Amino acid sequence: MPFIPHTDDDVRAMLKHIGAPSIDALFDEIEPALKTAHFDGIDEGVDEMTMVAEMAERARRDETGPCFTGAGCYDHHIPAAVWDIAARGEFMTAYTPYQAEASQGTLQLIYEYQTMITALTAMDVSNASVYDGGSALGEAVLMAVRANRAHPSNKTGRLRRVAVAGTCHPHYVDAAANITRNQGIDLVSTGTKDGRVDLDALAGMTGERLPVAVIVQQPNFLGLIEPADEVADWAAANGALVIAVVNPTSLGLLKPPGEWGENGADIACGDGQPLGIPMASGGPSFGFLCTRQRLVRQLPGRLVGRTVDRHHQPGFTLTLQAREQHIRRGKARSNICTNQGLLVTAATIYLAIVGATGLSRVASRCHERTREAVRTLTAVDGVRSRFTGGFFHEHVVDVGQPAQGVADAVAERGIIGGLPLGSYFPDLENCLLVCATEKRTDADIARFGDTLQQVLHG
Repeated sequence: MPFIPHTDDDVRAMLKHIGAPSIDALFDEIEPALKTAHFDGIDEGVDEMTMVAEMAERARRDETGPCFTGAGCYDHHIPAAVWDIAARGEFMTAYTPYQAEASQGTLQLIYEYQTMITALTAMDVSNASVYDGGSALGEAVLMAVRANRAHPSNKTGRLRRVAVAGTCHPHYVDAAANITRNQGIDLVSTGTKDGRVDLDALAGMTGERLPVAVIVQQPNFLGLIEPADEVADWAAANGALVIAVVNPTSLGLLKPPGEWGENGADIACGDGQPLGIPMASGGPSFGFLCTRQRLVRQLPGRLVGRTVDRHHQPGFTLTLQAREQHIRRGKARSNICTNQGLLVTAATIYLAIVGATGLSRVASRCHERTREAVRTLTAVDGVRSRFTGGFFHEHVVDVGQPAQGVADAVAERGIIGGLPLGSYFPDLENCLLVCATEKRTDADIARFGDTLQQVLHG
C-alpha cells in the first residue's frame, strides 16, 4: 500500500476486538534478543516531497541512451494500453484461480493466452506459462524424457542424453542442466560450424550416442538462422523428440516450430519478454511451453479449458493439473507451483493489440533495423561481420580488439552497445552481439557508428 492508513483509534479497536492488550503482545513469540529499539544506521525520516525528489534524481542516474543489446531481453515498443489495462486492480492483485466460479475473468484471459501462443507456434496445446525461458527449457527436457521412455529404440543410456544442436542460449542451457541434473540427464552439445549446428556431428550421433531429444534454438543465441528443418527430420528418423526454443517476435516472419520438417517440433518453449514486458534490468518475465496433443499429459503446470455450464453458457476452468500441491507429489510433472499471471496478462493484451499483421510488421522492422546497424558498424575501419548467412535481429560483429573494453567505452558515451561474447565463447573475445529492435532510429544507429569510430580510432 502507498501509506499506512490505520489511526490510533483503528489500532485500539482492532486490539479490543481480538482481545490482545497491545501490538507487542501479538508478536511475543519473537525472542527479546532479536528486537531492537535503536536504528542508528538509519537516517531521520523526510517528508514525502523530499523523498520523491531524491528518488527522481536517483532514477535519472539510470537513464541511458539507445540500447543495442538483446541476448534474450529486448527493448521493444510497448503500447501504452498494455500496462494501463494490466495494472488494473482486478488483474494486478488477482490470486490463483482455484475457485472457477469466482475467477472467470482470469481463467478466460489465460485461455486466450494459450490460444494465441499455440497459434503463434503452430502447436496443439499450451500451459498457462512458467517462470522464464530457461526454466521452460528445463521443463521441456523433463517432458521429453518422460514421453520417450516407451520408444522401442530407447535404452537406459539414451534416456539420459539430450543433444543441444547449435548455439542455444548459455543461460537457458545452464538453467535446464540445473533443473534436470538430479535425474541424471546429460545435455550434450553437438558442436557448431560457422555459428550454427554442425549437421555432420549431429549425424554422427549413432547407436549408443543417440539422444532421447534434440534441442534447437531458432534464431540461435548468435542471432543466426539454424537449419531447423534438417534437425527436425534427423530427430524424427532417429526416434528423438524435437525441443524448439524460439523467440516469439521472430515467429511474425519465420516458420513456426510446429511446421519444421515433415513432422514439426514436439515441444516448443521460450521467453515471453518480447511480448509487452519491459526489460526491467533483466526481469521478471515469463516462459511459454507448448506441445502436441499426444504429449499433453506430460505438460506441467496449469491448463485452462473451455466448457459449458448446465445452462449451456460458456465457462472456463482449470484442468489436467498434476502438480505437487494438488496431492499427487510423487506423480507431479513439475515442482514449479505457479505461472507468471500478471506478465501473461500483459502479453495477451499486447498480442491482442498488435495482432498477427502487427507482429509481422514488428518483426520485419526489427530485421531491417538490424541490417542497417550491421551496415553502419561494419563501415568502421577494422569492424567486420563474424558470421555469414541469415539472421533475424541480432548479429555478431568483430571489433578487432577485446570487446569488453569496447563495450565499456561505448557505454561511457551513453550507448548500450551490445553483449561482449568472450565470457561465453573464448574464441569470440573480440566480438559483440548486437541487436536492433523496431525502436532504433536512423539517428540512433548513426550515433552508434560514430561512437564506435571514436572508441576504436580516437
